[in-house]
Amino acid sequence: MDSIRVRDFIVKEVPDWDDEVVANARFKAFSGQRSDWEPRFVFWRDLIIKVATHFRFLLISPSQVKNDWFNRGGLTPLCLDHVLSLMYNEGDITRTVDLGDPTNGRLTQLFKKVSSLITRPATPDIMTEESVIVTTLLKGKAAEIVKHLSESHWTSSCIITMKKFQDICGGPEEASAILRYMSGCGTAQYLSVHKKEFIEGVKISLSGAALSSISNLDFDVLHLIRTTEKLQQQLDVIERRYELSRKSALASLQSGNRKLALRYARELKLFNQSREKCSSLLNRVEEVLGVIADAESTKKVSEAMQIGARAIKENNISVEDVDLCLRDLQESIDSQKEVEKALEQTPSYADIDDEDIEEEFKNLEVAVEKEAQVPAPEKGFANAEGRAVSEGTEVLNDAFSNLKLSDGPASAGKLRITQVVSEGDKETKKLEMEAVEA
Repeated sequence: MDSIRVRDFIVKEVPDWDDEVVANARFKAFSGQRSDWEPRFVFWRDLIIKVATHFRFLLISPSQVKNDWFNRGGLTPLCLDHVLSLMYNEGDITRTVDLGDPTNGRLTQLFKKVSSLITRPATPDIMTEESVIVTTLLKGKAAEIVKHLSESHWTSSCIITMKKFQDICGGPEEASAILRYMSGCGTAQYLSVHKKEFIEGVKISLSGAALSSISNLDFDVLHLIRTTEKLQQQLDVIERRYELSRKSALASLQSGNRKLALRYARELKLFNQSREKCSSLLNRVEEVLGVIADAESTKKVSEAMQIGARAIKENNISVEDVDLCLRDLQESIDSQKEVEKALEQTPSYADIDDEDIEEEFKNLEVAVEKEAQVPAPEKGFANAEGRAVSEGTEVLNDAFSNLKLSDGPASAGKLRITQVVSEGDKETKKLEMEAVEA
């Protein structure tokens, strides 16, 4: 835990941290009624949680919090003992021993629960504790682990080795605290098996529901998962040795030492055979785990079908209603499949050959050149058209100027416009506009 980084963060978060007057008031011990020092308690509590959240300190040391985090030139807060004690009483922090240890037997756990109910334990001295757990981070970390495992498992629960669980949690101490918390919530269970070696594992619920009791199949699955991890580690070692031998063989060939290169070549062949054998065993174990996962899914589907049948009977739903719903569902599925099929049949740009693109591009160039060679209209014809348009405009203006409007309703009449367009060499144009009585 880097105390220097923590103090730098505190200075940034608390602008008046170096103000002597404010600091002296904050560092005083609590006295009087709680209402007198409540704002100071809230300040220290929120600051401790903010620091722990920023640096992701699931476990914090009370003595280090007091003597290192908030040390100002040798001065430490006199109220911090009281602050941590109140945080413990209000559930902001907790001790590891307060959470049940799932590695103990059920009888031991039951005995501890009964003892805590009969005899009320005294309030502990938090400052003497080696470390305490920040409750908000504990809950958040547990949720992160479930989310992380859900990305690689599609079943409602999963089993992992203790080593992998510790790696995900960030260390053995963090893993112990998180396992205790999740076990208390019923979303995690500890299991171990003795088969040539002692194997520890954790079964975690990915659906948020409480786990059922551990079965013999869970122990077998844990053993298979541990086997896959060992095979994968062996494969990694073989791969590294193979690469080293290959580089050595190449270096020997370049230096002209064919005898040494031949020895490395034999090693490469042995490593390759070992890699193939190990990969084959790993694939077989993974296939068995896949079959077990499929069987569990089938069991879930069967249970869901039984629940559905029971619900149908309880709600007096007829077979015809169920059949109609299934037909509608099948029609929706078929419609979706047709859309997906149509999208798949749509040609993509990747299917087009580069030669076809070049040929099409050449055709476009030829077409553009032909359009550029089209002769422009003759000047005389353009002038004639211009005169025709000009004359038509003048006639239209005369017609509007001679138009007389009556006082009658506009709907009583109808406007007639007649235009005679020139044909051939004739340039006669006539516009008539008259009001026709209805």
